[in-house]
Formats: sequence, structure tokens, C-alpha cells
Amino acid sequence: MTSFSTCDLCDAHEDRLLDGRIQMVEPGYLSFGRRKRFHGSAATLAVFEDNALVRAAVQQSGHGKVLVVDGRGSLEVALLGGNLANFAAANGWAGVIVHGAVRDVDELNEAEIAIRALALRPRRARKEGLGEVDVHVRFSGVTIAPGAHIYADADGVLVSSEALELHPD
Repeated sequence: MTSFSTCDLCDAHEDRLLDGRIQMVEPGYLSFGRRKRFHGSAATLAVFEDNALVRAAVQQSGHGKVLVVDGRGSLEVALLGGNLANFAAANGWAGVIVHGAVRDVDELNEAEIAIRALALRPRRARKEGLGEVDVHVRFSGVTIAPGAHIYADADGVLVSSEALELHPD
């Protein structure tokens, strides 16, 4: 296991922040799950009020990746709940970022995974399978390509075009 601080990463790579190789997700995301710090390469989804692709993703092996779900910022329905969070944890996802809402806060907070989302909403999403997989997504001041490197802790979320050196515990 490796430890890192997004503050330290920003300090060590200020040149990459200035030239755009590292981007900072705008603040305002809520944190859920037992894990508060995570990193991994991005697997991306673009959906709108439909979480069938989210379910399909978390039911597959995550291989330590971060699932990035661009829900277009909709707060009408939840794209992730307790069951899907537990699937993600059991299948080796490092974390999930939802540009939208989630639900089942008590279950989310018991899951062995890190989750970031804009809000809580009790209404479930449609399950029609609409959306796109492995696409560039743009939200909260960043563009995330499939395979981009995500680093998140209590101070924020960073997106890097290249892997950053982390220090062993």
C-alpha cells in the first residue's frame, strides 16, 4: 500500500499543474465509504439518469481502477447505491467518482471503498442501458480520459495525464 497527499503531489508537481498535465476537480464533492484516500487509472462512463452501465461496470473486476461516472450533474436520481458500492468493493475497484447523486448513505459509509459524489438523492435511476463507456468526460473543471490517473484524498481530487510517484508506507 502506498500513501500520498494531494497537497504534497500539487507541491511536487507545480509545473504539471501550470501546463495542464495535472488538473484539480472543483471542490464540493461529498465523501462516502470507509476508505478516504484512493488512486488508480480511470475507467469512464457517460450516462444520464440511467445506472445500468454503472451496475455492469462494478460487477466486473476493477483491477484497482477508479470508476468515473459522468451523470451530467443530474441530481434527480441516484446513480450508485449501497448494493453497487458493495459490488465495486468486492470486485477490486479503488474508488468511484459520480458527477451526480448517490443514495443509501448508511450502506455507502459501511462499504470498503471510497466514493465521491455531488449529492444524496433517494430516488433510483432508470435501468435502460443508455450511455457511453470508455469516453472522455468533462465536468467540474476537468477532462478525464480513459486511463488517466486519479488521486483523491480529503483535500481534493487530482487528474493526471501520467502516473505520479507515490511514497511507500
